[in-house]
Amino acid sequence: MPELSPRRRMLVLAICCMSLLIVSLDNTVLNVALPAMQKELHASVSGLQWTIDAYTLVLASLLMLSGSTADRIGRRRVFTTGLVIFTIGSVLCSVAPNLETLVVFRMLQAIGGSMLNPVAMSIITNTFTDPRERARAIGVWGGVVGLSMAAGPLVGGLLVDSVGWRSIFWINLPIGLAALILTWKFVPESRAAKARRPDPVGQALVIGVLGAVTYTIIEVPSAGWTSPRILALICLAVACTAALLVYEPRRAEPLIDLRFFRSAPFSGATVIAVCAFAGLGGFLFVNTLYLQEARGLTALHAGLYLLPMAAVTGVCAPLSGRLVGSRGPRPSLVVAGVGMTVSGLLFAVFQADAHTPLLFLGYVLFGFGFGWVNAPITNTAVSGMPRSQAGVAAAVASTSRQIGSTLGVAVLGAVLAGGVASAASPAGASHPSAAYLASFSEAARPAWWILTACGLAVLVLGIATSGDWARRSAQRAAALFEQPQDAPPQVAGATAAPARTGPSHRV
Repeated sequence: MPELSPRRRMLVLAICCMSLLIVSLDNTVLNVALPAMQKELHASVSGLQWTIDAYTLVLASLLMLSGSTADRIGRRRVFTTGLVIFTIGSVLCSVAPNLETLVVFRMLQAIGGSMLNPVAMSIITNTFTDPRERARAIGVWGGVVGLSMAAGPLVGGLLVDSVGWRSIFWINLPIGLAALILTWKFVPESRAAKARRPDPVGQALVIGVLGAVTYTIIEVPSAGWTSPRILALICLAVACTAALLVYEPRRAEPLIDLRFFRSAPFSGATVIAVCAFAGLGGFLFVNTLYLQEARGLTALHAGLYLLPMAAVTGVCAPLSGRLVGSRGPRPSLVVAGVGMTVSGLLFAVFQADAHTPLLFLGYVLFGFGFGWVNAPITNTAVSGMPRSQAGVAAAVASTSRQIGSTLGVAVLGAVLAGGVASAASPAGASHPSAAYLASFSEAARPAWWILTACGLAVLVLGIATSGDWARRSAQRAAALFEQPQDAPPQVAGATAAPARTGPSHRV
């Protein structure tokens, strides 16, 4: 297939960004709707956690499988299938009669979502072959996250206050259908020259680890650490992790090739993604409940409060992409770590939630920090693997993000649930009492310290995994994949040439 024209490449980027928009918008809109869902469906805090984590858990579990499947049978084919499933799942979520059914439909959404973002990133990676051009494209990709963060709370608040929480899932229908039509018309099909074979055992072990850990974190505040169910799940998580570490290195084509983690930049990007998105997931979950439950704001007003954070993220994300393309990942990661850490300290030490000016400052600082983190994560992860495995590379980065979001909501939600279990807003009161507000703020204090730790981890790892030592480790890791059937991978900071692709699968 001939090289695409610049205009066609930008059109492909726009279509791929549409898939990111509906997935990201779905999450930000849902956060604003949580209190309304809680009242109508009579859900507990752990029930609200499951409406988010059921989605991110399935998403994280299937991203690697979807990425490798797209490389094998065709990226456009898997991408369009994901659009169909995600759109159908959204419609079903809007008519869910109870919490349990909603959680099941959210899992169906996630199956479709797992076929969107990593496959779209794989399409982008193979479309934009020049490293600088690719970094700018990834910056635009990151800017869509900021756009969804800005639009999500406002759109969600307006829909919840005027129509009801079920309407938040309707907005995925027109965007999903438009992306489906445009994909069939303008996105060329592509495959990897040599795609990985399925790894059902590895897939089952990944699901076992993530499912057991998430369930334990969410349910332990109510069940207790000595519960037989919790103890059994801990044992299951440990056993699956051990089996994964033993089984995967023995496969010729594993689901997760552990050799890639010998590259410090790649490993650093993976852990940074977990920490950054754990901070984001927990931050949005706690603040949404705080603004509506503790401060008594409407969904729309809560969305307006979060708008400065989202707007700053949208501005910084494309700037980060350009900076990564010209200066590498370290400057962006340092700025991101500092912004997130200072934001966490404002809430943990200076009680920013009790003072509106500090509250907005904390939101702006968090949005500023998070806006710089996405581009270096994606760029390092994708460039750290062979281009022929672009789907797997993108899936690793996306999986790390979803694992982070899952853990952030689970951990910070569990901390919050344990702290406010004994407090209750006065029945029939139009505004929460001062005592309840103080109780909620105090219960959230450990959550802010966890958020601070996430920001500090981004800062430290960003510095540690982007220096000369890290680049040498990336070169050594790249050498492990220099095999006759596959060209050496292009690693961040290394000099290896990108893998060549034949005319039958180039985009």
